[in-house]
Amino acid sequence: MVFSHRGHVVTIAERNVARLGSLRRGVSPISETGLEEMLRDGIAAGRIHAVETAAEAVASAEFIFLCVETPQAPDGSADLSFMIAAAEEIATNLALGAIVVNKSTVPLGTVELIEKVIGRSDVTVVSNPEFLREGTAIADSLHPDRIVVGARNREIASRVANLYSDTGAPVVITDATTSELIKYASNAFLATKLTFINTMAGLCDAVGADVLDLVQGVGRDKRIGFEFMKPGPGWGGSCLPKDISALLNIAKSVSFDADIVEAAISGNERQMELVVNKIRVAAGGTLERRSVGILGLTFKANTGDRRYSPAVSITQRLAQQGASINAYDPTVIRMDSGSVDLAHLETYDDPYQAITGTDVVAILTEWPEFRDLDFARMRELVSNPAIVDARNLLEPGPIRDLGFSYTGIGRK
Repeated sequence: MVFSHRGHVVTIAERNVARLGSLRRGVSPISETGLEEMLRDGIAAGRIHAVETAAEAVASAEFIFLCVETPQAPDGSADLSFMIAAAEEIATNLALGAIVVNKSTVPLGTVELIEKVIGRSDVTVVSNPEFLREGTAIADSLHPDRIVVGARNREIASRVANLYSDTGAPVVITDATTSELIKYASNAFLATKLTFINTMAGLCDAVGADVLDLVQGVGRDKRIGFEFMKPGPGWGGSCLPKDISALLNIAKSVSFDADIVEAAISGNERQMELVVNKIRVAAGGTLERRSVGILGLTFKANTGDRRYSPAVSITQRLAQQGASINAYDPTVIRMDSGSVDLAHLETYDDPYQAITGTDVVAILTEWPEFRDLDFARMRELVSNPAIVDARNLLEPGPIRDLGFSYTGIGRK
């Protein structure tokens, strides 16, 4: 969509008939701020077309972007079957001299693998990892921090980088292996940073300090900064968990001990258990036959993605310990209770319904609308006035003044 916005003609291959129909109607099949408007503008301008097969999409294209999923395999590595299948499908249909750009997050050596699958000396494969955040992907695409391109041929790498020239972003041109590793290293660092601030929040709880003030004092150091310094229930989503697992798999394959990355994972598990314990304490010391009202199920706000969501993981742990779970999320409708990941709870279309009669309310996703709820009304609806704010979304003072007990993450 963003390439179309920049004036390029874009053809999207989508084999799922329902999603293909949505794209052609200008309806985005995923929830992302600004995406649908950009899709419709591209269609109206004649710069976006959607077709059913990859072979049809690449026939006259100069640049072909492989953006297929690379899910986590049972052994923790990245499953490349979708990428290999896509490469096989397009191989004979690529135009002479085409440049295939790998946008997916993949193990080291994938560029060489795809070159072998395509098997054409006139076609070049390069690595161009994406660094987008769900919920702000459009803004991140329009204003990237950097552009990374990995290839053996620097001239071809520069041609790919030139597609982003209007952004003014710094360009890193390197070899394919380094480019592929940059993506994994970036996500591993972000996960480690999140685990670190959650660890500091736990220490704040233990010594009576306030983590928000700590973040102000630490984050103003320009070497550290404020990004990914927000305590919460743990990290998740479609990228960090699988990418970190894949990075550990890469390290293991060369007998390298990436212990700091392993510590980030164990710390994240510990953080989710810490939130469960806070909810247990707020509910009276046990979860058996307790009712918990959950606000937020997605792994972060402004997205409908629940993959590896810490919110969902926490609700599963609560249910395993005997709690009944009522939940509200603005992206989840009541009929979604049939989804496998939500089978252990009841979903509601209204936040007040979700918390009615509950023994504790837990905020697990930082949806801004939760700040504006009528907490005086909520005080009358709950059975026990207790709030566990796992996102530090609320100010403790006003909530306590209404008669709630308030528990945050590292808050006084």
